[in-house]
Amino acid sequence: MVSRQFAVIGMGRFGSSVARTLYEMGYEVMGIDESEERINENLQFVTHAVVADSTDERALKELGIRNFDVVVVAIGVDIQASILTTLTLKELGVKKIVAKAQNERHGQVLYKVGADRVVFPERDMGVRLAHSLVSSNVLDFIELAEDYSVAEVIASPRLIGKTLRQLGIRAVYGVNVIAIKNGDKFNISPNPDDMIQEGDVLVVIGHNRQLQNFEEKA
Repeated sequence: MVSRQFAVIGMGRFGSSVARTLYEMGYEVMGIDESEERINENLQFVTHAVVADSTDERALKELGIRNFDVVVVAIGVDIQASILTTLTLKELGVKKIVAKAQNERHGQVLYKVGADRVVFPERDMGVRLAHSLVSSNVLDFIELAEDYSVAEVIASPRLIGKTLRQLGIRAVYGVNVIAIKNGDKFNISPNPDDMIQEGDVLVVIGHNRQLQNFEEKA
């Protein structure tokens, strides 16, 4: 697994969902919140948990925030704190900033002050976001049960030009390809001899751990 470090600022329902999912996927995660109560509630679901004011530039510097690969600003209702935190992270040179927005206008401001990506909780559940952060070829991720999910994964160059039979996806990764999408075309229950084409999106189902392995290595 590629060693990547994530920081999540704001450990409310959305932020804790992102942090917990990343942590359970085996990544190093720092959870940051100004509420000691929220931090205590999430101690077992993150690598490091810190009580800090994210609008305080000095506090973020002391945490070494610029060393993280991705910082998620998941601050709840305090729009001003969300914007100031995003701005501060940008000024500190954070590589990638993903910020949660309350509405379209808030999202526009977040982009203007330095967010690389803006998400809306109504559309982007924390679990989906976490999977998309660690694998750029994952388009969507839907939990079916606690341990099983469906993911849409863009076919990598390694898969293109080979049939499902040749790839042995089920045997190698333990996941099942239940459909293949390409533009408006939708191939349900693909045949083992169907060849993966450029632009194909594989719809796969399986245990979360096996899906993670497929997302990272396929």
